[in-house]
Amino acid sequence: MKGSLVHDTAVIDRGAEIGESTRIWHFAHISEGAIIGAGCVLGQNVFVGKNVRIGNRVKIQNNVSVYAGVAIEDDVFLGPSCVFTNVSNPRAHVERKDEFLETRVRKGATIGANATILCGVELGSYSFVGAGSVVTRSAPAHALLVGNPARRRGWACRCGEVLPAHGRCERCGEHYEISGEGCARIER
Repeated sequence: MKGSLVHDTAVIDRGAEIGESTRIWHFAHISEGAIIGAGCVLGQNVFVGKNVRIGNRVKIQNNVSVYAGVAIEDDVFLGPSCVFTNVSNPRAHVERKDEFLETRVRKGATIGANATILCGVELGSYSFVGAGSVVTRSAPAHALLVGNPARRRGWACRCGEVLPAHGRCERCGEHYEISGEGCARIER
């Protein structure tokens, strides 16, 4: 935990690993076996479940729970109060811990405030989920998802801007090839 900051009210269970220069704020709880990468920021009231893996430079805003079965790669942004699930048909009186479905959030993705991500989906690299959206199925890299249920409404640049049809980002100038159901950055 070299260079890390953990607020006095945060709970870090035995066996959890916290990367260098990570900051964990008020009332957060990091469960046993969780691995948090370097340079992360976990806001107030964040919960990280048992054996969850969170990559480097991830920002998790206030009131987010990352449950067992959810994997977060590097450079992901999780907006305030976004929600993950890990069982598709929960019942209080039926234990289904052996039925958790894996949810994967790939490198550089953004999930907006109050969005809900149902279990078993994969959000592609640099995908962007709009605030309040409900994601019910997987999405490719750079997909811009909005609505309930969330639908792809365009493509997002690595910098987060919506890409125009010609594929050149107006903010950072990166170029993308957009075709059918895919979007890929063109290396220059």
